[in-house]
Amino acid sequence: MIGKPENMPKKLKNIPNFKSEDEERAFWANHDSTEYVNWDESESTIFPKLKPTTKSISLRLPVPMLNELRLLANQRDVPYQSLIKMFLKERIDRELRNTRKKAA
Repeated sequence: MIGKPENMPKKLKNIPNFKSEDEERAFWANHDSTEYVNWDESESTIFPKLKPTTKSISLRLPVPMLNELRLLANQRDVPYQSLIKMFLKERIDRELRNTRKKAA
């Protein structure tokens, strides 16, 4: 028989030790994880207290727009930065839904 039988387990490569998250990120961006991990044996895990990584940005807004955001945030009793994130998330989700619909 030529080739490997399908029921024979695939020999996985060893995952290297990384010096930093950036090094690991670069590695996985250029390597196929199926050569290192048997995803058929994986289990789903939930990390309930894990918070997404955030990055500070500088955003210039017209003063009237910022005042309106603060007014809306005050009415909802949330910080205006949180309201901006909520609005962005809603719009991103909508755009992604529309993109998926057009692709289908």
